[in-house]
Amino acid sequence: MSATGVNGGELVFVFIFIRPNSRMRLSRILNQCHPIPGFVYERASFVESEQAVLVRVRPRKGSAAICSGCHQPAPGYDQSPTPRRFEFIGLWGYLVFLLYCMRRVNCKQCGVVVEEVPWGMGKHSSTKVHMHFLAHWARKLSWKETAEEFRTSWDKVHDAVAYLVSWGLEHRVLGAIRAIGVDEIQCGKGHKYLTLVYQIDLDCTRLLWIGKERTVKTFKEFFAMIGPEVSAKIEFVCSDMWKPYLGVIREKCSQALNILDRFHIVAKVNKALDDVRAAEARRMKGDGYEPVLTKSRWCLLKRPENLTENQKVKLKDLVRYNLHSVRAYLLKEDFQQLWNYESTAWAAKFLEYWCRQVMRSRIEPMKKVARTLRAHRELILNYFRARKEFFQRCHRGPEQQGKSHHEKILWVPDLPRHRTGTLSFTWKASGAGAHPQIFLTNPFVLDYIHEHRTHAGGRAHSA
Repeated sequence: MSATGVNGGELVFVFIFIRPNSRMRLSRILNQCHPIPGFVYERASFVESEQAVLVRVRPRKGSAAICSGCHQPAPGYDQSPTPRRFEFIGLWGYLVFLLYCMRRVNCKQCGVVVEEVPWGMGKHSSTKVHMHFLAHWARKLSWKETAEEFRTSWDKVHDAVAYLVSWGLEHRVLGAIRAIGVDEIQCGKGHKYLTLVYQIDLDCTRLLWIGKERTVKTFKEFFAMIGPEVSAKIEFVCSDMWKPYLGVIREKCSQALNILDRFHIVAKVNKALDDVRAAEARRMKGDGYEPVLTKSRWCLLKRPENLTENQKVKLKDLVRYNLHSVRAYLLKEDFQQLWNYESTAWAAKFLEYWCRQVMRSRIEPMKKVARTLRAHRELILNYFRARKEFFQRCHRGPEQQGKSHHEKILWVPDLPRHRTGTLSFTWKASGAGAHPQIFLTNPFVLDYIHEHRTHAGGRAHSA
């Protein structure tokens, strides 16, 4: 088999010949792209019935085995006569397995235990580079598609992502955190939530932590994780109006400026407007009036610049009626002017003026929103006190950042596997975006050749 590609203006040829039940020159390729200190690649064979390549591995002469308990060299005890399979990255559509007869060591501290091999982890049947490879593709495809494309199981993809995220979290450096955002996201059916905490500094946006539920105890676990020293250096906290969050922020970050997220404030106003429209539509239908509010939901909720032509015509016809929905819509649009102010004092005056107007409107859902905004007046005005630095981040909100296109579904500890599909977890949270030097595979060989560099001698290796 052969493949060609262009890399840096040079034409690269890669030739690999596969013959059933015969030796192959794969040891040099494997040593170039995935050397294993203390071990040697031996002969490779092709099993036609399995459509798989089997590569035998043996310890290098004079190399000591490593204890899997204390991770220290230890004298050998015995060796298994049956080789154990470790799945490696596939080779152009063929499965590849490393075969190795595991040794046991007689460790002074741990006793007789199985050795630790550098390419594997515990009882996982995949090599570390294979788990890196699967997790890399799980960022671009669904877990099911990744498993089908590379002829593996969904569980192996799950375990690969779990391994990579765990490794990244262990090696993550938090550093100084100036601003954080906290929000909840629903997982599963019913009122089941996760608490998400983001770092939203101007030069760094990443997910820091995920906790089960949205309680005071849950949020306090985050501050216990980062420690009091890091907490004391936080200057800005962006949150919604959830009371448990606000209480913990006052207790753990009293020095920080608590900014109410603009997204959630606008969402409350829109929710009130939608409640008014729905109730009025039902009342008009029951009284036998013309159903003018039918199919008007998005006409009222959308910003004017986002309306389609048909929605503009519908809205123009709707505002001719003296309806509670129309009055609530006008109040909602008037509220948008708040975000145009730069002065905190003038923003405070407009907010109070708008709340007075709403309280006189006799529209109960809107009045409820006005009372809520008055109760959180200072936290809303903190948005203007910090808008020069956090305008772009505060108006999106942590939840919207959690759904950004650059993030992908990942595994979270202590949650059932069937729940993982509802979670959003950024790769930047773990710092696990890079994978080690590996020999890439399958139908993507041309991409591999294009993305990799060549030595002066013309040997391909991973960048």
